[in-house]
Parts: sequence; C-alpha cells; structure tokens
Amino acid sequence: MEYIKLNNGEKLPALSFGVYEIEKDETTEAVLKALNVGYRSIDNAQVYYNEKEVGDAVKQSEIPREDIFLTSKNWVTNAGYDKTIKAFNKTLENLQTDYLDLFLIHQPFGDYYGSYRALQDLQKEGKIISIGVSNFNPDRLVDLILNNDIVPQVNQVETTPYFQQFEASEIMKEYGVAHQAWGPFSEGMDNIFENPILLKISEKYSKSTAQVILRWIIDRNIAGICRSVKEERMKQNLDIFDFKLSKEDIEEIKPIDRGESPFVDYTDLETVIEFNEEDEEL
Repeated sequence: MEYIKLNNGEKLPALSFGVYEIEKDETTEAVLKALNVGYRSIDNAQVYYNEKEVGDAVKQSEIPREDIFLTSKNWVTNAGYDKTIKAFNKTLENLQTDYLDLFLIHQPFGDYYGSYRALQDLQKEGKIISIGVSNFNPDRLVDLILNNDIVPQVNQVETTPYFQQFEASEIMKEYGVAHQAWGPFSEGMDNIFENPILLKISEKYSKSTAQVILRWIIDRNIAGICRSVKEERMKQNLDIFDFKLSKEDIEEIKPIDRGESPFVDYTDLETVIEFNEEDEEL
C-alpha cells in the first residue's frame, strides 16, 4: 500500500474501500471480504446507514484496530457544534470504537462552521486523529481555512476522468490539504470502461481500465476510494501498486475531462434544499 502524507504528519492510505450504497445486510460480509483481500482503510458516512455493520466487520475480522483506518462523515442535518458532538458519539458507538482515524463534514451546507469547531475540539481530545471536509469547492474550502486555526487534513471530492478537478487539486495542494477522490469510476456511466484513451493505456500496462483509473488518481498524489461487493473485483482494484502511469499518460487522459460533475451541482438550489431536509433515520 502507498500513502498520502497529511499536514498533521499522519498517513492516509492511497486506496480505501467505500461502503456507499451497500445494503445493510450485505455490508458486514463485504467489509470482511475487503479486509481479507488486503484493504486496511474503510470509508463510511452517517448517511450511508451502515456504520454499525462496518463496526461489526471490524470486530469480526480480529485485525487490530490500530491497523485499520476508519473514516466517517457528519451529515448536514447533524451540523452545528452540539449536534455534531452528539452525532459523532453515535458514530463511535455504531462503529464500536473509541476514536476515528478521519472524520469529515460531509457537505458544505448547514452550520458547518459550528461542526468544524466541534471537529477541532474532538481532534484536540484525541477522539479524531485527522479531520477534514467533503465536497467543498475551492471557495468554501479556502474561506473555512482562513477562518479557523486548524487547516483541514483532507478534502474528499468527486474526481474521475470525466471530472478531473485539476484546478481544485492545485488549490488544495497550495493550502496543504490532501485530496481524496470519491466516484473515480463515475459509476460506469457513458461506457467509461470502454473509453478508447483509457483502453489504449490499459493495454500498454496489461491492466484493466478500472486499474488505470485508480492508478491515474494515485499518480496525481490523490487518495482514492473504490467499492464493489465482488471479491474478485476487490482484488483487482487493489492490484495497482506494481505499475505507474507516465506524465504523458496523464496528459493523454486530460481531453476526457468534461469540467463538471455528472452527478451533482453544489450551486444548484434544489440540491441545497434536498441536502438540508431532515432525515428521520439519523
């Protein structure tokens, strides 16, 4: 495994196993499989509704807790200082642990300034090793940095050959924030695995297009997250540390960029309203 060094001296595994949209009754088995094939970083969130199942898998694996990098994220309806503290403690209870390796503000909505003050205090107490945000565009990220004492260790944003985020990544680098990518495969949309440019590069290295995409992420000094419930696909996604893309390869992939997310626009009014709606399950 390779690692991304964080601004607090900690290390973020270059590849994490994500549990987004894995059903509760499949989560424990999927995480156990992922740990068995070699993953040691699990990416989770309150709004994935399967934190407890992830915690069950970690317990059942019998892998020492300190050898597993656990991430979760605070949802919008839990924003604000007091609500974040309460929600974080519930997350610890669900995951059956007394600390998290990384805890993020999931969306740039609600009282995320209050939430970030809570994260900073929880980090000072040793309950969170590293803190950060998710889905923060450069303007909101820099504003948060300029108005707080602790620079976020991580910003987790959508990054895929269809939405390459080079400008955002440079701004993160300038401020010392590690870039972590969600959705690198764009959920397979528009035949991304059959893209001629990616296929050409995959043939060059005798790898799959999925492996090339993950290597493309890591070779840009970005940490990646991938998801599958199939053990063979888990192994393939992890089998990316025996090759590297050249600078020419990365340049060749640039024209695929569409410059915008195919999934969500954080400036869209309907998105803002939807993400602020109360969630009874949380």
